[in-house]
Amino acid sequence: MFKKDLTPSPKQKLKSSVQRSLRQSLLSTYPLLTPYADEVLPKKASLESMKLPDRNTLYVLDSEPLFYQQDSSVLIPHLRLVHRFPQAFPTVRIDRGAIRFVLSGATLMAPGLTSPGGRLPVEGAPKQLPEGREMDQRVDADGRWSRELAKGEPVVIMAEGKQEACAIGTLVCGTDEVKAKGKGPVVEDAHFLGDGLWNLCVD
Repeated sequence: MFKKDLTPSPKQKLKSSVQRSLRQSLLSTYPLLTPYADEVLPKKASLESMKLPDRNTLYVLDSEPLFYQQDSSVLIPHLRLVHRFPQAFPTVRIDRGAIRFVLSGATLMAPGLTSPGGRLPVEGAPKQLPEGREMDQRVDADGRWSRELAKGEPVVIMAEGKQEACAIGTLVCGTDEVKAKGKGPVVEDAHFLGDGLWNLCVD
């Protein structure tokens, strides 16, 4: 989605009502971000928006990109935010062989996740956690997320042997389906390290 370099556009300050709505949307999508909410989006903060190609909007706070959104779809965190709070977002892990493809903007395919170096949620993981238990999800010692992730859900892509996330995108099929089929696309149009969004100057 952001393979090419992006040209910065003027930023617009957002009304406090819009900021409140975005904050609520962010925390309902990523409940694990709740303990860091005031650090990510302080209540008195002055959040700004910047228009991007393909009907995307980037949200910026004090020259720090936080998240982006296409039309009125789900908010997706910028990789810089993921690097600050890696424990707050659902993750999968690709094997070493898939890294160069993901970092060139290719669609993430199932074999990169189902091979020995890849990691999908734990076997027998619930599809959804019971209400009030959303904060119980996490990555285990083996790098596996503790619940299945659904189609349309944003997911952070970790890489075998690397400490920091290399990409983030939206699942085009659920992780249980990836395990069952073992083939086909999993994440398309991801935001990845070194892409136009990563390199965009927001000062």
